[in-house]
Amino acid sequence: MLTSIEARVLGCLFEKQATTPDAYPLTLKALTTACNQTSSRDPVISVTEREVETTVLALKALGYARVVHPGSGERATKYRHVADEVLGLDDPTRAVLGLLLLRGPQTAAELRTRSERLHPFGSTGEVEDVLRSMERRDPPLVQHHAPLGGEREGRWGQLVAEEAVPLEARATASPPAPARSDRIAELEARVESLEARLAKLEALLE
Repeated sequence: MLTSIEARVLGCLFEKQATTPDAYPLTLKALTTACNQTSSRDPVISVTEREVETTVLALKALGYARVVHPGSGERATKYRHVADEVLGLDDPTRAVLGLLLLRGPQTAAELRTRSERLHPFGSTGEVEDVLRSMERRDPPLVQHHAPLGGEREGRWGQLVAEEAVPLEARATASPPAPARSDRIAELEARVESLEARLAKLEALLE
């Protein structure tokens, strides 16, 4: 199992490959910024470039990441993931697993709402089909958790890495009202779009 910080780094590589392809592979600075984002992350963390570098090198040793050394006219070393090869991921599976790595256990409906920029699912049913396929793998990539107090729908959690926050710790939190949940998702999408534009600008400056 990967550590929680390895999960965060790998999830960020998944995310930025899809959302900011022009800036991918990522520089150490861009990868650190992605890990420390305050949007689309649960929990929000604060890590240094040194910690991220150590972590991505650990992922390289495990076969999940690669170092892209500077080419002609470039100055910065960059990093990319190769988890597709290790775990046999296609685009839908990578999108779902990436969200679970970055945000912890989620319902199929939440995954569909939050995956729009990673992979467009036509329905929640399509997300559930991907989750069931991931659950049937040997070893499985995900597991389904029974609904917690006050919830109607169970959540799905990944089995690739340690969870940064245990699922049981969420039991005391009241589930958000649907209207508020939609509003939060909309605001998160706007913030993600702005962060993607900032990442592109940083890549151009470097």
